[in-house]
Amino acid sequence: MNGNLVAIIIILVLLLILAGVIYGAYVKIRNKVRNLSNVMFGTDSLVKGFQNLETEEAITPKSVSSATNLYLPAIMKDFPEFHYDEMKTRVENVLTSYLRSIDAQNSSLLTEGTNELEEELEMRIQMLQNQEQWEHFENIKIHRTEINQYRKTKGRRSVVLQSAVEYINYVEKDGKILRGRKDLQKQTKYNVEVSYIQDQEMVENLGDAGLGLNCPNCGAPLPGVGAKKCAYCDTPVVEFNLRIWNFTKVEETK
Repeated sequence: MNGNLVAIIIILVLLLILAGVIYGAYVKIRNKVRNLSNVMFGTDSLVKGFQNLETEEAITPKSVSSATNLYLPAIMKDFPEFHYDEMKTRVENVLTSYLRSIDAQNSSLLTEGTNELEEELEMRIQMLQNQEQWEHFENIKIHRTEINQYRKTKGRRSVVLQSAVEYINYVEKDGKILRGRKDLQKQTKYNVEVSYIQDQEMVENLGDAGLGLNCPNCGAPLPGVGAKKCAYCDTPVVEFNLRIWNFTKVEETK
């Protein structure tokens, strides 16, 4: 009997020692986690730290890749009547209307763009409808827009402008949210491409009639970039450049 009691006491002592070791290890790990959390987030709680990080990311606009100072002089050399501030406004209007079109599942809300861009938008809306889903873009705010690229290809000039965008974005079906959040803003970036056709006969894809470069009076082709008048009827085309820039692509980027 005494032997059993001794054995029980020994087992209890070992369990207490084991519990002490486990608790000591827990305290040591907890202190390390707290120290790490303090270094990373300035708070003892990792959970709170990640929550603070998520909130900070939700309210901090993305940095755009600005090359405006690099490319704008070259654009102005090719197109003296290019109005940069007006183009930025157009870009932001197109981007906002593109997102609102998806939200409303109505492509006619797009303010301007080529047939190609309209078709891409309609396909995205159709895909959502086929899946009986709704993608929402709410509280849209554009923080900054800058020139990101200026490309010269066969018969075409393209300017890509990048915008830092904030919105609430989520996808729902039957009242259930599949992706995104309704209670947290998302910060992201979009590239919007606007193109100008230098010589319609040199463009590989001629299906996009919205990019044609023609005289506004007689309809004759104007092969030169920045042409001041029509070679056939002498109609001035000053400031015609800006009016024929058209939007070819809208895409979210990292």
